[in-house]
Amino acid sequence: MSEATRGVWGVPPRASESGVGLASVGVDDVRAARELLGGVAVPTPLIPSRVLSEQIGGPVLLKCENLQRTGSFKIRGAYVRIARLSERERAGGVVAASAGNHAQGVALAASMLGCKATVFMPVGAPLPKIAATRGYGAEVVFPGPTVDECLVAAQEYADECGAVFIHPFDHPDVVTGQATIGLEVMEQCPQARTIVAPVGGGGLLAGVAAAVKGLAKETGGGDVKLVGAQAKRAAAFPPSLAAGRPTQIGIERTMADGIAVGRPGDLTYAMFTELVDAVVTVTEESISQALLLCLERAKQVVEPAGAAGVAALLEHAYAVEPPVVVLLSGGNIDPLLLSKVLRHGLAGAGRYLVVRCRLKDRPGALVTLLSELAEMGVNVLDVMHERMAARLHVEEAEVLMHLETRGADHSEDVIGRLREKGYTLTLS
Repeated sequence: MSEATRGVWGVPPRASESGVGLASVGVDDVRAARELLGGVAVPTPLIPSRVLSEQIGGPVLLKCENLQRTGSFKIRGAYVRIARLSERERAGGVVAASAGNHAQGVALAASMLGCKATVFMPVGAPLPKIAATRGYGAEVVFPGPTVDECLVAAQEYADECGAVFIHPFDHPDVVTGQATIGLEVMEQCPQARTIVAPVGGGGLLAGVAAAVKGLAKETGGGDVKLVGAQAKRAAAFPPSLAAGRPTQIGIERTMADGIAVGRPGDLTYAMFTELVDAVVTVTEESISQALLLCLERAKQVVEPAGAAGVAALLEHAYAVEPPVVVLLSGGNIDPLLLSKVLRHGLAGAGRYLVVRCRLKDRPGALVTLLSELAEMGVNVLDVMHERMAARLHVEEAEVLMHLETRGADHSEDVIGRLREKGYTLTLS
């Protein structure tokens, strides 16, 4: 099976069309950025994951940038970019475009550095991210439904008003700020052989790759494999790499809104071709299962985009060499979305069933059914009882049940035993 068939796109080295790449972000630049971030960004913990380690047959550790200030890694790049503006530039204010995490990073960094921030966010952005961005003092504008539309609107605003546009990923200062994570990872786990990170526009992994591979070149250390994980419904890097240049794509709706970017940056694309070893795509099902795993087994609240690296291990364990470090890039998730995604993850793991069951419309029939489910160890979460639908015979009733089971095997056993007892089931 070819790599492309398996969902892995290798990133072959090639000359950068834009003339930027590794040379634009050196290890000394990253060290200087870390000094600048002292007292601003906190070093985040690296925690082992036993369940993922067992799955891939070697150590897996999670880098918890979901515990960073503002709930994601974005404060690193935003602060470095704004801090390096002149006083005159900061006096004119800054403007950004973001689905939420970069928005919060820019808003907080601007408030700490004493300048006005205006942030363009997509219509439908998570309410907690909007509230947090406003809470840090930024003005929020909604120009359209996608991050790409927000990027265009923010650039137009900068051109008209003289504010400095703080790009979410395609600027050397932003990439250098994100690269400080790479220094931390190699200090915390110098034996790491693979680093996996979520990818939207590419600023996070480009920066980490520059730091990690720059350190290896400086010290003569071993090679570390860099793997990016993109949501399958918003994966701009594979077609761009195939075309040999950054390419705009149409993105589908994805729960991983934080990495739903339709075009790689010129800088980040160039750095990927020099430094990143592979890009994989992950399904919505894998993302939801990864989020569930992070919550249940690692005790980490992670947003869908932030869990894309874990999803990559669930789908593409063959693409990594342990020890593996997976970056949990953010934890800013709407509680309502969290409940939906967790239910989705439970269903994907076979622990959540939605079943329509027909039974005789007579006294005690529903009680009998529920008692039989209880005997099988099923937790009934919700029941809706219907008698009047045209599809039902006069003597029939139908119940829609939301059931919690112990896993896929238990679910199959429950369905089989109910059918043996004569119930007509429809799985939703």
